[in-house]
Amino acid sequence: MKYRDGMLNVLSSLVAILAGLLVGLVVLLITDANRALPAFQQILTFGFFAPDGSFSLRNFGQVLYFATPLIMTGLSVGFAYKTGLFNIGASGQFTFGAFAAIYVAVEFTFLPYPVRIISSLLIAMLAGAIWGSIPGLLKAYRNVNEVISCIMTNYIGMFLVNYLILNSIFDSGRNSTLHVPEGANMPLWGLDNIFRDHVRASAANSGIIVAILAAIVIYIILEKTTFGYELKACGFNRDAAKYAGINENRNIIFSMSISGALAGLGGALHYLSGAGITMNVVDNLAMEGFTGISVALLGLNNPIGIIFTGILIAYLQLGGGTMQHFGFVPQIIEIVIAVIIYFSAFVMLVKMYLQKVKFNKRDIEKIDNINDIDKLDKNDKLDENNKNIESHKLDENSTEGGE
Repeated sequence: MKYRDGMLNVLSSLVAILAGLLVGLVVLLITDANRALPAFQQILTFGFFAPDGSFSLRNFGQVLYFATPLIMTGLSVGFAYKTGLFNIGASGQFTFGAFAAIYVAVEFTFLPYPVRIISSLLIAMLAGAIWGSIPGLLKAYRNVNEVISCIMTNYIGMFLVNYLILNSIFDSGRNSTLHVPEGANMPLWGLDNIFRDHVRASAANSGIIVAILAAIVIYIILEKTTFGYELKACGFNRDAAKYAGINENRNIIFSMSISGALAGLGGALHYLSGAGITMNVVDNLAMEGFTGISVALLGLNNPIGIIFTGILIAYLQLGGGTMQHFGFVPQIIEIVIAVIIYFSAFVMLVKMYLQKVKFNKRDIEKIDNINDIDKLDKNDKLDENNKNIESHKLDENSTEGGE
């Protein structure tokens, strides 16, 4: 039963993806029919060819690089959703974790290389967990809707990080943080040699492996542990979980804290990638947190599914960025992604409807079976009564004959 539901989930996501791509093709055809097919082909094959048309995995390495933070924020949103919470605050948690990681990497230069990397990642997770626990505490003890509190912490976190950057590791020439030293970036583990062309290497690094391992760990926690069962029980029905002896307030706080830690780790993996990027002092929220919502929805909040949907969304975004070469605006790919998400939600509704119909049919069959059993019982009782009457008559006749 569980295997069949899993296959149904995979098929529903594939249907949504194909529908989104079809709508994207239609939009391209309406815009410019002559260049629509080459542009659509570029979207599909972007990750496997160099600009000169030769086979290359460099672009796919870039996809893995950009997919890493999306997988982590998708895990953050999906984990919270599995426990009955909607973490729309992944953007703020991502930003907080990123700043904490960069600060450790820049300031703690006395630490040896492996220790500095591990410390940066752990501090980023701690910072994200602390920022994520605030909506959890408000939800647990004051029943404040987590969506409202997450939106507030997003903006508070963004401006607070701006303040911390300006007063600690600020580079006035770039209006951003100082560059992360070479000795504080994530190791490459040979991925730069795999995902490259004959000229340049991609930014792929061990961060994607960390993200995949994090997804596997979250899956094990949710599906194979008592702790995960308690978290999901609180999500299904908070009052029922409390009645069963589960500390629902503690689990709500744990859920949001773990969710924040995942987003914070995503921020660390993004900025410690060795790609030379820095955190800028900005007045707009990190889009990785909001894109993570799309990743989680398309992956049906399954940690393993989120790995693939994170890579897919990054693939489409980077492929769509090349549309300008064909005379199309790159925003077309945002239409494709939006349609995929909408169709994903639509397919989920259809799935729920079919399951409801299936359960109703099963209930009707049970009722019919019960009625059939009642009829059989009544017929058996009538037959038994008739047999008793006939037996009684035979006994009377034999008695009379004997006399």
